[in-house]
Amino acid sequence: NGPSSRAIPDARNTLPTCMSNLGYQTAAIGKMHFTPQRARHGFQEMILPEDYYRHMARRGYDVQPMHHGLGQNELYPGMATVPEALTLTSWTAEQCVEYIRERRDPTLPFFLWCSFSKPHPPIDPPEPYYSMYRDCDIPTPVFGDWSEGEDVPYAFRLMREKQSFDLVPPEVIREARAAYYGVITQIDYNMGRVFAALQDMGIFDDTLIIYTSDHGEYLGDHCAGGKGFFHEPSAHVPFALRMPQGWDNRQHGTRNRSLVTLADILPTAVTAAGGAPPSDVDGLDLVALARGEIEPRTHLESALGGPDRPGNYAITDGRWKYIWFPVGGSEQLFDLENDPQELHNISSAEVASPHLERLRTELIARHQARGSSAVEEGNWVTLPVPAETEADRRNTSWPGYHTEFYHIDVRH
Repeated sequence: NGPSSRAIPDARNTLPTCMSNLGYQTAAIGKMHFTPQRARHGFQEMILPEDYYRHMARRGYDVQPMHHGLGQNELYPGMATVPEALTLTSWTAEQCVEYIRERRDPTLPFFLWCSFSKPHPPIDPPEPYYSMYRDCDIPTPVFGDWSEGEDVPYAFRLMREKQSFDLVPPEVIREARAAYYGVITQIDYNMGRVFAALQDMGIFDDTLIIYTSDHGEYLGDHCAGGKGFFHEPSAHVPFALRMPQGWDNRQHGTRNRSLVTLADILPTAVTAAGGAPPSDVDGLDLVALARGEIEPRTHLESALGGPDRPGNYAITDGRWKYIWFPVGGSEQLFDLENDPQELHNISSAEVASPHLERLRTELIARHQARGSSAVEEGNWVTLPVPAETEADRRNTSWPGYHTEFYHIDVRH
């Protein structure tokens, strides 16, 4: 995902490799974020955003990203410079439709990964989506009591200041939110085109459909934008599962409150295809979970960071969420049942002490079992806060927009 330092080892058991081994045709269409960008990792066919840019250039359109000067994660909204039918979102859907109708072998099962670059910034929908929500009531950002002053964890503050999210005016945030909703609606329309192709080919009711996103977007919440932390705007994403006809007698639209993660996609898809997931992968079979055939997980943990960026670690049981920020040694605890917007960090509240201790102990034990350097002798390792000036922190970073550190398919 991104620079060469994050390349996927060839020996990994990837989802498309597993599906190929089960006799499935495998195709990836849209943003893959791979390095090298044409690495297939088990996909037999691959169509990337770079192919869209080349296609448009041959038709005389200059649709290269970044020419307008907006950063790839900025909140400033804009309008697409081409009609809806010529946008990357529409083109991605069109390639999926063509694959379903024409390019696949109809005698074989298929696995199609349809990956839209949007709604990731730049937030630049075409009309009519750009203006669609402009005059609607737009929810205003929320601000936690921990998001200002000395209570802001160092890594979170660094993200805000490095990308100047906290300086974006409220009126621009409102415009960005309206445009963001427009981008999502455009994706919704184009997903409808893909579903229509499945229906036209008579295979909609035979297809397992998984719809989700790799991350959310703060959109001004807690004076932030982008993602990269475990607060709800960033980490709580949609996850929809539509099973083939006859697989489950539950009414469509049923909501399951179990804790799930993107790691569940591999075992779900592989098991649905009649295979057994590799023994070294995480995740649950969500079809079995939805049917009540397996027990839901009691906790869900995750981690972000590495040697080149301040990290944060989190664990939740569905109601309580604990987050640890190693740099500076900050802890956060949220009661998601009574405070779903995470307005109050209650890690220092006496009434919450048992939940803080319980989740902290659980997360430390998991790190210790893996031999993580984040813990030592049963305790978190606190890292020092670097000595920086405000100018250092405000030194904006838009990798890919002003360097060649990232290839073109990563610039969206």
